Amino acid sequence: MTAESSKIVRNASVVAGATLLSRILGFVRDLIVAFALGAGLPADAFFVAFRIPNLLRRLFGEGSLTMAFVPVFSRIRQEQGDEAAFAMARSAMVWLLIILGGLTLLAIIFAKPLVLVIAPGFSRNPELMGLTVELVRVCFPYVIFICGVALCMGILNSLGHFLAPALAPCMLNIALIGSALIGYFTGNSVALFMAWGVLLGGLLQWFLQQPYLKRAGLSWRGRTELDNPGVKRMGRLMLPTVLGAAVYQINVALGTLLASFLPVGSVSYLYYADRLVQFPLGVFGIAVGTAALPSLAALCVKGREKEFALTLQNTVGLTLFISLPAMAGLVALAYPLIGLLFQRGAFDQQAVAATAQALMAYGVGLPFIAMSRPLVSAFYAQEDTRTPVKIAIGCLLVNVAAGYLLMQSMAHVGLALAVSLSSMLNSLLLAVIMGRRTGISPFPWAGVFKSLLLSGLIGVGAWYSARYDILWFALIPVWVAVYGGGALLLRSEDARLLVGALRRRR
Repeated sequence: MTAESSKIVRNASVVAGATLLSRILGFVRDLIVAFALGAGLPADAFFVAFRIPNLLRRLFGEGSLTMAFVPVFSRIRQEQGDEAAFAMARSAMVWLLIILGGLTLLAIIFAKPLVLVIAPGFSRNPELMGLTVELVRVCFPYVIFICGVALCMGILNSLGHFLAPALAPCMLNIALIGSALIGYFTGNSVALFMAWGVLLGGLLQWFLQQPYLKRAGLSWRGRTELDNPGVKRMGRLMLPTVLGAAVYQINVALGTLLASFLPVGSVSYLYYADRLVQFPLGVFGIAVGTAALPSLAALCVKGREKEFALTLQNTVGLTLFISLPAMAGLVALAYPLIGLLFQRGAFDQQAVAATAQALMAYGVGLPFIAMSRPLVSAFYAQEDTRTPVKIAIGCLLVNVAAGYLLMQSMAHVGLALAVSLSSMLNSLLLAVIMGRRTGISPFPWAGVFKSLLLSGLIGVGAWYSARYDILWFALIPVWVAVYGGGALLLRSEDARLLVGALRRRR
């Protein structure tokens, strides 16, 4: 195990813990919003209004901007020192303010045409259209704050700090919970209060980062250059990453489009199943990828190619060590898990069965989706943002073709299975190409075999326990203990690395 691998595990544990807290707060937020806002006209107006800046956040903010910024910032810091790197960061922030400020001004002026593009059906209801336009004008400036937060995240992650950026989404959840409750109990428009809550959440996320940036030596007052070479390089790297983010959004849209041709309820089955798969991905998959990028970028800049390859191998092994048992658990316990979470009211036994089948099909692809995170980070660390995007576009076509073919005989389950198959192809192509570049396979085969063996063991046990009403739930900690204990008995390097990092964190 390399020193950078241990560092990645420690940092990933920080990101995972903060992300878990954010997900819990997000669940509470959904409950509060459902209570205060309901599902009527104001709710439709708010969700559409918030979707517009949120889409720009996904395209330009957290993913693409940070991915493009970290390698360039790390290289400048290594070759020219902190002051040059901070000057590049300030210059990037100036460009963000100019570009996003212009977009925000246009969005405020042309809010109505913008809403007509996103939700053309709203034109038939003047009240709904008027409220949505008002909410867009209030919450669209959120995109300025959140993209600024993404830049701050890149700076702090490059400097080895992960806690504040990972906690930032909690601020938005807190702001939305508070604004919804205040609007409800004061008798005002909950939708309007929540729009202001979005703006407040962005502001809180920004201010959360500032003490840590100041402690690291960065001041926003200082030398800036509109023609900074580092910012130009970042812009060139960012264009393919934006395209990659757009491919993902297109993938989601096309999946929904195909599902719309299936029997009523198919879109909902896929939605609920995907929400469950996204939970371990959000907590663990994103955490490892976020922690891996700065370390891999630093090794790449220093020319430590063998250590780069070994660190990537350790990171992929750790990802599979966590995601393989998660896959086994989701597949084995799909039926009772869906029943426990959703079977009430209109969500009947037939909906449980259909959603559970989709969850099993999605679950098969969980390790491959999780594994693609550190692999993509390795390409970005090498300042190669084009290769992952080309592969993503090819896998998008495979997903659509496979989905169309499989849905003929397997309905919505075929669409979920197509996602898993295309994710498998995506991660394998990334791994093969990176392996050829470095001369070392990203897969730690011995560790992968041990994880597969233990995951199969607990999967079979969980599958048999699922036939008993409460036993399946009570035995979950037992399966976790069996997996962890078995990994230590088999002398799994991933288990040792994880235990050692957690001990040092304590």
